Amino acid sequence: MRFNRMLLSTTLIVVALVVQVTVLARLQLPGAVPDLLLLTVVALALVYGHTSGALIGFGAGLLADLAPPADHAAGRYALVLCVIGYLVGLARPENGRLTSATGPMVVVVAAAVVSTLLYAGVGALVGDTAARHVGLGSLLFTAALYDLLLAPFTVPLIMALARRAENDPLVESQAGATDVSSGWASSGTGLRIGRQRGGLRIKAARTRASRSGRIRGVKRL
Repeated sequence: MRFNRMLLSTTLIVVALVVQVTVLARLQLPGAVPDLLLLTVVALALVYGHTSGALIGFGAGLLADLAPPADHAAGRYALVLCVIGYLVGLARPENGRLTSATGPMVVVVAAAVVSTLLYAGVGALVGDTAARHVGLGSLLFTAALYDLLLAPFTVPLIMALARRAENDPLVESQAGATDVSSGWASSGTGLRIGRQRGGLRIKAARTRASRSGRIRGVKRL
């Protein structure tokens, strides 16, 4: 990934994780917790594609696994977000721009459901039965509902920032300056060539005139 993409992704992930831990996790909502980190990964994967989405998801999940107060095995959420980032990146449009808001909302709901199922499934493999006590159906419904309500305020903004970071104005200005300078260079070369050709025509005309004058003089004699 390019430097501006890495810098923006790291900044957004860190900010989302801080807000997730300090604000959203303390709301005491019934069922699941609104997952701002998941929405950030979804938004970035929709712009950058499946490869970058998987890498961003793995890094974001690993930070969440290590950030206090983490109460699960390290790497569990990293695996979940890595898979989510890859799958969401496959739904990325070719030009990186979405024509309607329906697509991202469907992707958000699907990501919330799949991430909850994956998290519960991986937890069952390592002996974590918390999902059974809370109720998997309740977790799926509340996770999809909370993320769907939070998505309109976060996903479009993150996608706009990601697209703006992809369009580097410095590179564009340098490319424009190169085009202008090459145009000036080509026009200057054309002028020089035109002047040289004009000079050659004048010399040829003078040569023909001098030769014809000499011939006429010979004929007069």
